[in-house]
Amino acid sequence: MSGQATKGEGREQDRRRDTAPTRAGVRAWLFVFVLVLGLIATALFVRFRRSPQRAEQGAPAPLVQVRRLVVADIPVVIQGSGVVRPKVEVNVMPEVAGTVVFIHSELKAGGIIRANEKIVQIDSRDHELAVRQARAAVAEAQAALELESADTDRAPALREPRIQRAMATLDSARTQLEMAELKLQRTTISLPFDAMIAGDTVNLGQYVGVGQPLATACGIDAFEVEVLLEGSELAWLDVFPLPAPVGGTDGNLAPAEVQAELAGGTHTWAGRVTRTTGQVDRASRRVPVVVEVPRPLDGSEGRPPLLPGTFVSVRIAGKTLHRAVAIPREAIHESNRVWLVRDGRLTAQPLEIVRTDDRHAYVTSGLPDEALIVTDGPDGYVEGMAVRISDQAGEGRSAERTAP
Repeated sequence: MSGQATKGEGREQDRRRDTAPTRAGVRAWLFVFVLVLGLIATALFVRFRRSPQRAEQGAPAPLVQVRRLVVADIPVVIQGSGVVRPKVEVNVMPEVAGTVVFIHSELKAGGIIRANEKIVQIDSRDHELAVRQARAAVAEAQAALELESADTDRAPALREPRIQRAMATLDSARTQLEMAELKLQRTTISLPFDAMIAGDTVNLGQYVGVGQPLATACGIDAFEVEVLLEGSELAWLDVFPLPAPVGGTDGNLAPAEVQAELAGGTHTWAGRVTRTTGQVDRASRRVPVVVEVPRPLDGSEGRPPLLPGTFVSVRIAGKTLHRAVAIPREAIHESNRVWLVRDGRLTAQPLEIVRTDDRHAYVTSGLPDEALIVTDGPDGYVEGMAVRISDQAGEGRSAERTAP
C-alpha cells in the first residue's frame, strides 16, 4: 500500500509540471490579444476622426440672433416712482367767531372753488354795528380836535397840550375803526388761489370759533411727486436740484415725465424737477427729489385729472452720454462680457459699463460702430466658434457675408 501511494504522488507532481507552462502561455496570449485590440481601436479612431474644419463644413453652424450696435449720443433717463400730493394744502379756519350764514355750493370733498370766491360767510351784523360805532367815534374825535384848534383865546402853553390830546384821541378812534372794518372783512372767508376741497366739517347755521377748522383745500395750479433716488443717480442730473437760495430763481430745471394708469389707459403729464427735500430718507437712505406737475387737472388733451394719492412712474431727463452704445442686458454675460460676430466667428468682448437701467447697459468705449452683438442663441459659446445669423423668417445666413 505504501508503494502505491508513492507512485500516485509522483504522477500528480508530473501532471502539475506539465500544466504549468500551459497556463503561463494562456496569460501571455491574452495580454497580446488585448494589446492588439487597443492598437486596432487607436488606429480606427485616428483614421476616422474628423478635423474641426471638416466638422464645421459637414454640420451647420449654430444659429444666433444679433443686433447691430450704433454709436450715438444717448440722453440719460432717470427712472423712479412716487405718489402725487398737493403742492399747497391749507386748513380753512375763521379769524372771527360767529354763526355761519352762507356756504359755497362746492364746499365739499372734490369741489372746485376759484380764487377769491366766497366760501363761508359768518353773520356780520355785530361787526357792521361795530364799524358804525367806530366811525362815529372818529367823527367825534375829529370835531374835538377842530374845536381845540379854533380856540385861540387861550395861551399857547395851555392850548398845545389840549390839541395834542385831541389828536391822540382821533388817532385812537381811527385805529378802532380800522380794527372794526378788518373784523367785518374777516366774516367773509375766501382763498387767494384756485382750490380743490379735500374735506369739510362745517354746516349752515353752525356757530364757529376763531381757529376752528372748517375745511381742507389744496391748490390746483400744481401738484408734486416725491421720488426717491439713489445718491449716485443725482450725478446724472444736469442741474443738482438744491433748495433755491433766498431771493434766487429756479434756474434750468430738469424736465420730467409723469405717467399713470388711469381710466383704462396710460396717460402722461409733463413736469420738472424743482428741488430735493434737503435731507436723506432715513428708511431707504435715498435722496427725495421733488417733481412738480403744472395744471394736473387739465383735461384739454383728453386725459383724466391727475388726483392726489395717485401712484405714478417718473422719468427724469438727465445728462447726455456722448458716443455711447446701448446694449440689451440679456446680451451681457458674466464678467461683463458680450459676444461679437466678426468674420462669421464669435469673439468675446469685455465691457466697461458706465450706466445701467432696467433694459440696457451703456458703454462709451471698447465697441466699434455697427458691431454685431449676439443677443440670443445656444449655450456654450466658445471663442472662434463659427455661427450663422438668424433673420426675421427664422432661417439663418452666413455671418461671414454680413459682418462689417
